[in-house]
Amino acid sequence: MAQRYSSSEKSSNLDTEAQRVFEIPQDLTGSNKGATKNEEQINVTYYDDDLLSSSSECHVFTNPQQAKYYRDLYESTDYECRHLFDPDMTWTEEEERSVVKKNDWYVTFWAFIMFTALDFDRYNIAQALSANMLDDLKLTTDDYNLGNTINLVCFLAAELPSQLISKKIGADIWIPTQLCLWSAVSMCQAAMTTRAGFLATRGLLGALQGGFICDVCLWMSYFFTSKELPFRLSLFYIANPMTSVWSSLLSFALLKIKTSGIMEQSFRWLFLIEGIFTFLVGVASFFKMPASAAQTKAWYRKNGWYTDREEKIVVNRVLRDDPQKGDMNNRQPVSLKELWRSLTDYDLLPIYIVRLLADIGNTPVKNYMTLTLRKLGFSTYQTNALTIPYNVLCTITMVIMGYLTEKINERSFLILVSAVWLIATLIPLRFWPGSQVDIWGTYALLTVILSSPPVWALSISWCSANSNSVRSRAVSAALVNMFSQTANIIGSNIYRADDKPLYHRGNTQLVGIAFGFAGSCLLTKAYYIYRNKYRDAIWSKMTTEEQEEYKLTTTDVGNKRLDFRFVH
Repeated sequence: MAQRYSSSEKSSNLDTEAQRVFEIPQDLTGSNKGATKNEEQINVTYYDDDLLSSSSECHVFTNPQQAKYYRDLYESTDYECRHLFDPDMTWTEEEERSVVKKNDWYVTFWAFIMFTALDFDRYNIAQALSANMLDDLKLTTDDYNLGNTINLVCFLAAELPSQLISKKIGADIWIPTQLCLWSAVSMCQAAMTTRAGFLATRGLLGALQGGFICDVCLWMSYFFTSKELPFRLSLFYIANPMTSVWSSLLSFALLKIKTSGIMEQSFRWLFLIEGIFTFLVGVASFFKMPASAAQTKAWYRKNGWYTDREEKIVVNRVLRDDPQKGDMNNRQPVSLKELWRSLTDYDLLPIYIVRLLADIGNTPVKNYMTLTLRKLGFSTYQTNALTIPYNVLCTITMVIMGYLTEKINERSFLILVSAVWLIATLIPLRFWPGSQVDIWGTYALLTVILSSPPVWALSISWCSANSNSVRSRAVSAALVNMFSQTANIIGSNIYRADDKPLYHRGNTQLVGIAFGFAGSCLLTKAYYIYRNKYRDAIWSKMTTEEQEEYKLTTTDVGNKRLDFRFVH
């Protein structure tokens, strides 16, 4: 374990070669430009480099005044992990790796399982389409578009209310409840026989599923640092394309079921059986989701996830990364004043715009993929099999993006890769020949378009990193998903019946949106650089005493603090 020494002990405990004077930052970002020459180096703590652990690096709580400030804050908010707060605690890198592995197994993996359940019920409509569901229910493609729009509008409308409910009663209760409720509706789809029934079930599914993603993302943020979260969210989000793969494989068996009566059509068994799977995951989630890292022990899990020491490591490493994660407890609702402050947080608007334009990207192509393949002459089973490659490739590109974000701490330029990918593939689609179509060439082009790396995980973690408070983080997670659902609504109505079969007008619109997506990435990068430089200029004019006074007495909150710097 790394050893700590006070300045009075340094001569007797460290030889000259091992001594290292750390420049203690006077703010959370390392800026001390306002200090005098003699004040720039403060011999507060010395470390043996050979024993250095990540836990003993200088952090915000190294300053005793800051540690007291946040201790008092955690007490005032009744933060559920406040009893584990320890500014002086150290741990080894091996111990840190051990708790991260446990978090990946207990948190990331189960979040992935729950998202898989969501996507089974959200996307099995694609397999049902390949089984002639529209013909059996006497629906048109415009009816299908309307159903998707209703689903997305209800999903969007439920995002923020769901997040507020989750903050009030706890994600550990609300998320499993959501799973059980929408699984019941999913199973009811097996009995629908009319257009009204189709539209009603699509709407109910959207209303009950809305908010699930942002609720889970907020819950995951309790266990991981801001640097680790993008990659973990990428692993969480791979459930999206991978569920399409598993659902396609499962459909080979389910769509072969033939019975008489109300369940005569095979797509009905698809809805019923996958709905049952979701219900079972929902019930299990009541037992698999603790409220926080300090609450993993229960009557059905007596030993909890961690040892007592590991529990402290999990809490303190997260707080040292972002002290504001303790500014609310996990059963504290967001007040109307706080809600309004978060809704009007213009500093997060650039990320929302990036997400909006990114998610419109290839949405029409994806929504119509199975219909397009059927029209090209592929059978039901061939169609479902041919959707597997692009989902696998999408998984790979998304995980690579998440991994690179963690390694190089970059958002804007990595997301720009997705924009360039869409531009380079949508332009050929726009000018694809209308006569004597190359079937396999068309399939290859569509597959490459749909393999572009999604920005779902990066945008959520970006909002989380730039929120700097639990209140703002909870609301921004909902808002970024609301912009995503808005994008899906727009995308679901770009391909129209009067533009088929090649959808030249729709593809022209998609190319223009892709260029707008690329521009938004660059402008967002420039905006956050400007905001950081503007704060640096103000901060550097303050003396050390003024900086300390500001940090301890300011009424600025969240990302409006002068000592906060935006990630870009």
